[in-house]
Amino acid sequence: MSMLLLRLAAQDLLTLNSRRRMVPHLAARWRYFRGADASLSERSAWAESLVSLAQDLVAAGRGNVEMIVECAATVDDDDRPGDPRLIDVVLVGHHPAEACVSVQLVELKRWSTVTRVEQATAELVHVPGMGRKKHPALQLRDHYEAFTGDRGPLHGLDFECGGFAYLHNATDASVRPLVDIDAPTGVYARVYTNDRREQLMSDLRKYFSPEGGASEAELLLMNMGLRNTPLLDAMIRSRGDDTVFTLRGRQRRVADEILETASKVLPDPLRPALVPDERRVVFLVTGGAGTGKSAIGLQIKAELAAGGHTVKYASGSRAFNGAMQEHVGYGDREFRETFTYFSNFVRPPDPSLDVLICDEAHRLRERSTNRFWKPEHQGTKPQVDELLDASRLTVFFLDEGQSVRPNEVGTVDLIKGAAQRYGAQLLQYNLREQFRCGGSDAYVRWVRAVLGVTDGEPALWTPDGLMHIEVADSPEELERTIRAEALAGASARLVAGYCWPWTKPIGKERRLEPDVRIGDWHRPWNADSDAFCEGGAPPSKIWSVHENGLDQVGCVYTAQGLEWDWCGVIMGEDMVRRDGQWVFRRGKDRKDPEAGVKRVAVPGSFDPKVKAGSVDDAEFARLVRHAYHVLMTRASRATVLYSTDEETRSYLKELVGQVQVHGLRPTWENLPEEARVPHLRRPRRGSRKRRQSVVPRSSDPRLF
Repeated sequence: MSMLLLRLAAQDLLTLNSRRRMVPHLAARWRYFRGADASLSERSAWAESLVSLAQDLVAAGRGNVEMIVECAATVDDDDRPGDPRLIDVVLVGHHPAEACVSVQLVELKRWSTVTRVEQATAELVHVPGMGRKKHPALQLRDHYEAFTGDRGPLHGLDFECGGFAYLHNATDASVRPLVDIDAPTGVYARVYTNDRREQLMSDLRKYFSPEGGASEAELLLMNMGLRNTPLLDAMIRSRGDDTVFTLRGRQRRVADEILETASKVLPDPLRPALVPDERRVVFLVTGGAGTGKSAIGLQIKAELAAGGHTVKYASGSRAFNGAMQEHVGYGDREFRETFTYFSNFVRPPDPSLDVLICDEAHRLRERSTNRFWKPEHQGTKPQVDELLDASRLTVFFLDEGQSVRPNEVGTVDLIKGAAQRYGAQLLQYNLREQFRCGGSDAYVRWVRAVLGVTDGEPALWTPDGLMHIEVADSPEELERTIRAEALAGASARLVAGYCWPWTKPIGKERRLEPDVRIGDWHRPWNADSDAFCEGGAPPSKIWSVHENGLDQVGCVYTAQGLEWDWCGVIMGEDMVRRDGQWVFRRGKDRKDPEAGVKRVAVPGSFDPKVKAGSVDDAEFARLVRHAYHVLMTRASRATVLYSTDEETRSYLKELVGQVQVHGLRPTWENLPEEARVPHLRRPRRGSRKRRQSVVPRSSDPRLF
């Protein structure tokens, strides 16, 4: 991902600073990206120079101009050897005269005195206490080339771009070499001191219009790889045969290495080798939710299939496969030819596949079994072995943090052991880039800390301009918020912990019982059904993408692997806060004689997969934490939390803090036009035309 510490309008940055939350947030982000604490000098610079620049923008009537703080121009730039090439601030807005994107690249310096190093040139200067330094214009020149070059985020946009150094506590006389006639020149080489503050504010009015730059900042974030297109929308654009994913940074390197290895190991379909290559290779790609594992898998599938190889894409999730089939518009037969399940390889294919791609490998089972199968159809060996038997080259995508059922055994050690048994070469990679949750790794880390998935006390949430969180006071408020966004055009769903009994559809009309009951608020779970139910309620496997899915509440098993713009998460009584720690509880049901269904007798978990006889208390707590981690990372713009427990709700409110920071609430109405990307409608079955090209068009948006 492109490194970025903060993105806020100037007036919002000042509001954040007034609450004493700006510097702690920047420091936490710095430590995450750089692996070390920010120095006292760096923190002081943020507190002084950033605030001074924001104050000048507000004083100039340009408080809505967006400030992107400490960022790398591109993912590739961030991956350069050594430290990434970071720009202190990128100012983004709308140009008042040219009707285009306006960008100013800013180097903030707290130098108060500068002298020449050599009389003949001003490119090198001496700063007391710091020694020799390059003229800031030389740094800005590198940034300018990175942003405006062929691979930069401004490439392809209509833009005006310049840059300047701001020494807010210096005078012209004290830094004369920086402003002398022989100093470097260019659109990126202006220097402002405290003496030139009025000139700076005048120039800011020339660079930016007063209405701000939310739309322009959104475009820049997309081109910097910090906004994604939902996976299923990407598949629709690609028609399922080729893809339009623009893999970035480590994603691209992993995909290239898999493809390169395949070209060496697998036979050329057009030129069969006289002596077959019998080597086996296992790729293991680990990474958290939203790091682009599925994007890599779908891309390599498309490229290998286009090269004539036999490839299948397997998953352990009915919801993921069902949503893809429904949303992309596959017919049953062509879907089975392309996508499958882990359990479909009890008997290896003959001939074996060239490549088997196994997504969500954390959902591997110990055996491929089903109570509806005949005994001779049941698996007799480890499921991972069946997958290795099926192909010459096997690719596993795995996130141990998303294991939410006790019978899910997929781990790094399991796959390593299987590769060793088969004498296969194992190549392992790890992905860190975060492309879900608006690209906000800060949000993902916050969720993990809040739930106790990682050690350490969670910090107060700080808005970063990428992801939004709020806590609702009631289920009615939660649903109103989610429905309002869905009606406006956003994708949105309600999900909950498994804290109520789940009734199967009732009667011939297949009526859904409103099992999720909080006071007077009653809603049904998504249908436990393979067919549509009363009122057009969709079957569970397509609940996440069907237009009628908003009328039901989903759970972790139907939400895993999917995402929406807004996600309302109901935390039930299975995980509550007591005396400064989380307490995990199992529930008990009772029969309601009037309704003829089960109701809650003792609040807690009703997930049959984690009953007391199935898992011990420690494993139960781990699985509940992981389930809420999955649910709370399904949104790409905003998560709305609600806990049925008052003490837990108060705790969440304390951690989220004050919500309203000017226009940071990313309602569909508040989003800039560029960000209001309607989710694509499902194509008609059979309407897809197969294409062979797998090279994305240059006009395609960057994805995942």
